[in-house]
Amino acid sequence: MASIRVILRAKKNKDGKQPIALQFIKDRKNNIVHIGHAIHETDWDEAKGRVRKSHPNSQRLNNLIKKKLVEAEDNLIELEAKKKDTTAKAIKNTMKPKKEATFFPQAEEYLDNLTKGGKYNRLSAEEPRIRRFKEFLQDEDIPFSEITVSLLNRYRGYLKSTRTIGERTVVNHLVVIRSIYNQAIKGNLVDARHYPFGSNKIQIKFPDSIKIGLVPEEIKILEELELPDVRMHHARNIWLFAFYFAGMRVSDVFRLRWSDIQNGRLYYSMGKNNKGGSLKIPEKALAILLCYEVEKDETDLVFPELKSFESLDDLYHVQMRIKTKVAAINKALQDVKKKAGLTKSLTMHIPRHSFGNISGDKIPVQMLQKLYRHSSITTTIGYQANFIYKDADDALEAVVG
Repeated sequence: MASIRVILRAKKNKDGKQPIALQFIKDRKNNIVHIGHAIHETDWDEAKGRVRKSHPNSQRLNNLIKKKLVEAEDNLIELEAKKKDTTAKAIKNTMKPKKEATFFPQAEEYLDNLTKGGKYNRLSAEEPRIRRFKEFLQDEDIPFSEITVSLLNRYRGYLKSTRTIGERTVVNHLVVIRSIYNQAIKGNLVDARHYPFGSNKIQIKFPDSIKIGLVPEEIKILEELELPDVRMHHARNIWLFAFYFAGMRVSDVFRLRWSDIQNGRLYYSMGKNNKGGSLKIPEKALAILLCYEVEKDETDLVFPELKSFESLDDLYHVQMRIKTKVAAINKALQDVKKKAGLTKSLTMHIPRHSFGNISGDKIPVQMLQKLYRHSSITTTIGYQANFIYKDADDALEAVVG
């Protein structure tokens, strides 16, 4: 009968650590398989064949040891059931580690793809999230098969205990790991059966966020506000222009060209999903356009934020510039908010919320989908639900009133 046990090899590596290994013994012959980790002898409990709690990654390593032992025993049972060779060498061969992809080289490739795709905003958000996962693992790389439900739950706790962040931010950190894991699966670098996400595992669910927009009276205050300061005046123009076109994304506002305006209509494709269309230009939006008509130049861009680029094809640097300019606009909007006496948030996220808040349930959802340029009507229904209060208000009033 073959036996399997966990040992700490006597030979030390250059760091003074000793490898953890499985020892297979059959007919007084033995073979060794390293599990891929080494520790100091003081962190090893020889009697129990496990890593002591003094090691910072003791729980993770002990889980790996347990997993390897179970795998070895399963392989032995399978060999015996099929009446195959069960020598120590044969058992070892079933345990020879296949070349398995590890997380951080794949993470580097993932970030590189974002750079090549011009996804500056995602890159700047996701690069620090990957760094935090590396901090959690104490700067060690990790095979994908070791990214388990248990480890991710500990990572969730680590994020909440070391940083003052909300659940949505925690979920964003997990989404990056899931994206890189999916990349590795598509590249046939990891077995999908180890996938730790999905039903009965780690489920990605974003918490509902509260979306508050301005009401018509507050929009009117913004429209009529006297702003001699050029910076504040421009920020207010950008905000209102986005609002007049159903909450157009600010990146699309910056990219607008005079050639997009034909016969009193604005033709443009939304950068996020390339959905195109046209809208009649409201009189109030025309008034804003007149303010910039005198600045027409060879770039053909309506607004000045991206005029220094010879071409907008360099997506990475264009997104970088957009992020910088949006920050400047938002800073100026805080001064506008103060001067207008508003108490609600006033950033470039708010034009869309304000349009949704004012439209409420007055506009058919199919038309809102067209105005918002959503690819799916489900997205429109979910978004607009943030601004439909009448039924809930009437139900509450029916009882309380």
